[in-house]
Amino acid sequence: MSTTTKRVTELTVRGIILGILITLVFTAANVYLGLKVGLTFATSIPAAVISMAILSAFKDASILENNIVQTVASAAGTLSAIIFVLPGLVIVGWWTEFPFWTSFWICASGGVLGVLFTIPLRRAMVTTSDLPYPEGVAAAEVLEVGTQAREGSAESREGLLAVVYGSVASAGMAILVATRVAAGDWTKYFPFGKGVSGYDMSFSLALLGVGYLVGLSVGVAMLVGLLIAWAGAVPVLTALSPAPTMSMSEHALSQWTMHVRFIGAGTIGVAAIWTLTKLAGPVVRGVISTMSASRAAKDATDTRDVDLSPAWIVLLAIVCLVVIAYLLKIFLGTTPLVTETWQLIVAMLPFIFIGGFVVAAITGYMAGLIGASNSPISGVGILAIIICATLLIAVAQPAAEAKSALVAYALFATAIVFAIATISNNNLQDLKTGQLVGATPRAQQWALIIGVIAGAAVIPPVLNLLNQAYGFAGAPRLASAVAQPLPAPQASLISALAQGVIEQRLDWGMIGLGAGLGVLLVILDEFLGKLKWLRLPPLAVGLGIYLPMSATLPVVIGAFIGYIYDLWAARTKAPEHAKRLAVLVSSGMIVGESLFGVVLAGLIVVFSTEAPLGLVPANFAPAPYVGLLTFIALVVLLYGWIMHRSSR
Repeated sequence: MSTTTKRVTELTVRGIILGILITLVFTAANVYLGLKVGLTFATSIPAAVISMAILSAFKDASILENNIVQTVASAAGTLSAIIFVLPGLVIVGWWTEFPFWTSFWICASGGVLGVLFTIPLRRAMVTTSDLPYPEGVAAAEVLEVGTQAREGSAESREGLLAVVYGSVASAGMAILVATRVAAGDWTKYFPFGKGVSGYDMSFSLALLGVGYLVGLSVGVAMLVGLLIAWAGAVPVLTALSPAPTMSMSEHALSQWTMHVRFIGAGTIGVAAIWTLTKLAGPVVRGVISTMSASRAAKDATDTRDVDLSPAWIVLLAIVCLVVIAYLLKIFLGTTPLVTETWQLIVAMLPFIFIGGFVVAAITGYMAGLIGASNSPISGVGILAIIICATLLIAVAQPAAEAKSALVAYALFATAIVFAIATISNNNLQDLKTGQLVGATPRAQQWALIIGVIAGAAVIPPVLNLLNQAYGFAGAPRLASAVAQPLPAPQASLISALAQGVIEQRLDWGMIGLGAGLGVLLVILDEFLGKLKWLRLPPLAVGLGIYLPMSATLPVVIGAFIGYIYDLWAARTKAPEHAKRLAVLVSSGMIVGESLFGVVLAGLIVVFSTEAPLGLVPANFAPAPYVGLLTFIALVVLLYGWIMHRSSR
């Protein structure tokens, strides 16, 4: 990685404009995909690739300028995850559209606070941490290889080939899946004892690449989570709740969605609290060192550890809190809760500020552990809405006719906290990339703020467009252009939780069970650490329970394949070279699939069809076999090429 101390211009007008233009595409694509399938993609790597392609036309373009472009675009792209909460206001019938300025300031104020909170967290979780940051490392590798390739070194050309081969393979696999000739996963449900279980293996080379980058410990922990969910909880719950009118897949998925995921959320909550406890010292030291570094920066020639000054941090935080207080006041002024406006504002501001910092740390840690794309940010949203709604009941004690207003207010306040969480989920990845390429944190932090504002301006009109064209499942739809509404799965779930808590009909049993499991996992992990055995990060176990198997099983397999490869690489003449090639190919796997994801999202919107590249019907019988064989063949070819190059 770059260790150059010679400084070049990082924040440029053309870089910021390019980042904002990329933002328009990525944010719109992420909003649509998030509402459609409940998943969003990290935009850092695609933005870095596009930036290098465009800025290569300029002789004075640098790796640091390209890094700023991807930072702006990724901040805006990740802010689109606000759609996991904000559409809830339409789903519960409180809004019929998304008011531009209200929605803009929700995203902007929360997003900027998210940037500010990651400043002390950078020192605790990036500078002095051994978290893998798979997407941050991958983006840095892409930037380094692209820059070195322009300089013409033989090693860099080999590295560029590794990225290109990984990209072509993963994009090719994704294209084949988009044609429907190959299935995107292999799914089967079957009787398991007296209940039901199943498996769902996604043919995603990007997730396989993530598995290599996160390593064996996280992979094993996620496997443990999968087994708890699908070899334990789902079979038991399906056995206890027979559903003869449902298919096995419907029965298993309904139990996992409505019950087992809450076990995962409880586990994540306890593991996150324990993680925060362990991080308290580094975070405090990070705050102190941020202030010290700011004072030293006045005379420093090396700015690679210089953040925004404490004065700017305090000023921007105060502005954000004033804006948030005004938003809350305006919202309450139109509800039956208007007489309790100040009590509810006073209750929510500490929740948003302190709770926001906590979720910033949680989501940042999870993204560092497994990557921003795979971080279960909606799990944090679940915990946030439960805490928020519980707090509001204690403060307001609403009459029956005011409960719907309190539900809406809980969603409104949680949306701001969620904006903080979404930005923190991605920003530490960007700051890790910056650390590896020798960027100035302060420049990146300004770029992140610019990206937040750009994304906040794009999200409301895109949401309104999709609301008018499709509507959201469960919401009073007015004049949708299509018959099938967008599912908006996370927003629907979080809305239902807010209603369940405030109307006092939520089953706390599964969350409590998950919390108890989290305590046991924390004790086990610490015990393994004392013995210096392979550890089982409790958060990763929680992820294995909470995330869909299709998103976790490929990561597990990738981690095991990577472990076997690393054992082989350790016996080669140049082990570090062999491992670097594997990192680059894995990074390429993430790049190719991510870039095609953007293209496919655009095609879906333009043609208003789920399969714009479909060549055969959705029930094409050979598709699962074609997908499986192609996936295996590509993995064998990629690792075969790496091993061949490493053996020379």
